[in-house]
Amino acid sequence: MDLPPSPLARPFPDMPPIAGVELRVARARYKEWDRADLTFAKLAEGTSVAGVFTSSACASSEVELGREQVKLGEACALVVNAGNSNAFTGIRGREAVEQIMAQVAEALDCKPSEVLVSSTGVIGVPLPKDKAREGIAAVLDAPTCGWEEAAQAIGTTDTFTKGAHAAAMLGETRVEMCGIIKGSGMIAPDMATMLGYIFTDAAVAPAFLQELLSKANAETFSCITVDGDTSTSDTVLAFATGKAGNGELSSWDDVGADAFYAALLEVCRELAQLVVRDGEGAQKFIEIAVTGAKNDESARRVALSIANSPLVKTAIAGGDANWGRVVMAVGKAGEPADRDRLSIGFGGVWAAREGQPLADYDEAPVAKHLEGEEVRMDVDLGMGDGKATVWTCDLTHGYISINADYRS
Repeated sequence: MDLPPSPLARPFPDMPPIAGVELRVARARYKEWDRADLTFAKLAEGTSVAGVFTSSACASSEVELGREQVKLGEACALVVNAGNSNAFTGIRGREAVEQIMAQVAEALDCKPSEVLVSSTGVIGVPLPKDKAREGIAAVLDAPTCGWEEAAQAIGTTDTFTKGAHAAAMLGETRVEMCGIIKGSGMIAPDMATMLGYIFTDAAVAPAFLQELLSKANAETFSCITVDGDTSTSDTVLAFATGKAGNGELSSWDDVGADAFYAALLEVCRELAQLVVRDGEGAQKFIEIAVTGAKNDESARRVALSIANSPLVKTAIAGGDANWGRVVMAVGKAGEPADRDRLSIGFGGVWAAREGQPLADYDEAPVAKHLEGEEVRMDVDLGMGDGKATVWTCDLTHGYISINADYRS
């Protein structure tokens, strides 16, 4: 499906190579398309790995295996298949993943458990073993490539490639961090997002890398939604090759730990927001800031209730500052709220304060704000100190058109 770039697209950034990471792409032809659809990353010996995965009870074999693999803490390779999610495929799906793991492990002389595999695309069709075998053989012989080619190859309905870069100083040592991601629809993860991969040359102990990624995920990937649907394949993996030469980070007390986390948080936030900017049919990027909740988690749940409301999203699509729909979404969230303490604003202008519309409310600046591609909503519950920010997009007819034709 060839789609024009989202109006909210961002250009792919300049991203440096990461020592200890070799990228390659190939055509396994999982779908009838003329493009690379298999991405391979060879990782230096001793690379640490961490991951967060979908909360779906119908997760793919790739996710089930990945959950166990990241507990072991080391990785030698990553394989990403696009066009077929290999989810809801039973034993045949699992055998296809294990075949890929074994084939790569033999080629790299490592353990199959050190080969991480992800797949994305149509649910319910087993990954063809013959195409997988031929694709791996082709990618192992392929020339190395850059980040943009790798990012493009993992996409499905994405309309632009997505990447992010940050650097940090760990004492006297500069470390680099690069991430790529795919995602456009079926986005409401409560754990991660569609498929995202972060690579750094820093030395980080696996357990601490997992702690850092889980913390960053809670503030970024778990705060985005496009359509309220959680994928069977959602995965975010972080790899640390250790090639920068810094002293290994193993706790928050280590020199540079805070700086490293700040870089990780920056990359995760940028990747998460890029997914929302490519939301299927999206015309507007929406930031929803909730304050005054009982606690931060309650604030996040209220914000996601607003962000997932089709009525709120269509109102924003139409440029309508219908704050009554926001009241509805707050009320249905199942979190502590009081009608007479609730305040709602758009673009820095309060429309209602403490349960009542403002007598001098002027909708003109709000209407002007809603004409733009960047929309901000503020909701104050007046209940406590809890706060959260989530990101979503509007809901347009484009979403219906894309998903009505998705399997064609």
